Formats: sequence, C-alpha cells, structure tokens
Amino acid sequence: QKQMRILMRNNGYHDSVYINAAKIFQGIYTRKPKDRAWVRYGDDSLNPTLTFQDEYSQRLSYELAFSALKYQDFLEEILLDSCAYPCYSIPDELTSLLVVMLYDLQDRKFKAREIFDEDKPVEEVQEVEHYLYSFKIKLAAALARYRIKHDALSIRSFLPESLRKQEQRTSALPLFVWINTFKISFQDVFSDLKNKGFTRVESVSDLDHYTYCVDQQCHDVLMFPSSLKEELLNFDLFTDCKLLLQ
Repeated sequence: QKQMRILMRNNGYHDSVYINAAKIFQGIYTRKPKDRAWVRYGDDSLNPTLTFQDEYSQRLSYELAFSALKYQDFLEEILLDSCAYPCYSIPDELTSLLVVMLYDLQDRKFKAREIFDEDKPVEEVQEVEHYLYSFKIKLAAALARYRIKHDALSIRSFLPESLRKQEQRTSALPLFVWINTFKISFQDVFSDLKNKGFTRVESVSDLDHYTYCVDQQCHDVLMFPSSLKEELLNFDLFTDCKLLLQ
C-alpha cells in the first residue's frame, strides 16, 4: 500500500482523484470579467457531491485542486497558446477537469500516467486524458515559450511575489503531528521513529533532517521538519492513522 501511494503521486492519480479535484476546482476557480474570461468553466451554480475512497485520496484531491488554482492563469494561457482550447469535443462542464489534469500532466513532465489495476476508469477522465495527450507536444512547446517569455526556471516563478513569500514562510514552519493514543502508545511511536532513523531533539530550533521533538505544551504532539512531509505521509504510522498530520 505504501509503495502504491508513492507511485500514485509520482505517476499520476486514480481517476476518482481527478474527478474530485475538478469538482473542488469548479467551486474555487478565479472568476474573471467577461472581457478577460477566455476560458469558460460551465455552470458553477450546482453543488457537486464529493465521494472519496479514503482520507489519503481526499487530501490528494484538495492538493491537486488548489495547485491548479494557484497556477490558473498560467494553465489557461498554455491551453490557449497551444490551441488545445477551445475544444469543441469537450463541453465547458469539463473545463475544470481539463485544467487540473493539465496541471498534473505538466508536473509529470508530460510523461504517461501509470494505470493502477484497482482503478475504476471514469469515462470523462479517459476522454480528457486522451485529448491532452494528443496535444502533448504543442502543450510542452507552449510551456517552453511561456517560460522564455517570463524568464522563468520553473512554473513556481510565475506565482505572484506575495504568494511565493507566503509559501516560503509556510515551508519554514515545522509539521505538527498528533499521536493517536487510541491506536498507539507514546513509547511505541518513539521506538518506531528511532528504528526509522529519527533522532529526538529538545526544541524546534534543533530540527534538522531526520529529527523530531515533542511539543512542550501538548505532549501528544510531535514536530518534524516540513521538508519531510511527503516522506512522513507514506510511513505506516501515518497510513495506519497512528500519527495524524495537523
């Protein structure tokens, strides 16, 4: 299960994650004045139902949706510049799906998604995926032109400075993790972390690489370096809900 979750992040997501991310994005995307709304997102007056397989899929769906939101202007321009949009074979109601899947596709360097055996195919996802792949070369070229135009090494450079600074501040904060004492004892957590190569330190200022400390006010809360987030979430302590990310 742990290996499958790592693969899910690196090689694309289950169809259901894309569908849920698109529904979330549909409710939060930036509305623009009519004279600037070159990309249409269909009817957003509906309140779509979200169905998640588990907590991990829920987190992935929200992360994907908000990543697409951060880069909405960039993604829309790539679609327009590559002539992948407008697309008369894909209705406006699927534009949100088109955008979130484009974000993931470029994040994977336009590599093919790995299909999982237990994944239930969703027709809309298959349709949009096939369409994006048919424009893969043009989309990659549009991305390259955009980077040259903005003299950017990565798409992160396209973010407004205020948002980049906010991300930097967030990344500097430690991760707060709650010990679920209904499932595991303090000592078992400490022992497990030690076996995984972690060292316990006295304070937040001592956090560095594979270290953690105990919150002085709440003894059932641990703090880790934020750089370890992805790795920690794949530990069995987290997948078994013995440790919970705050």
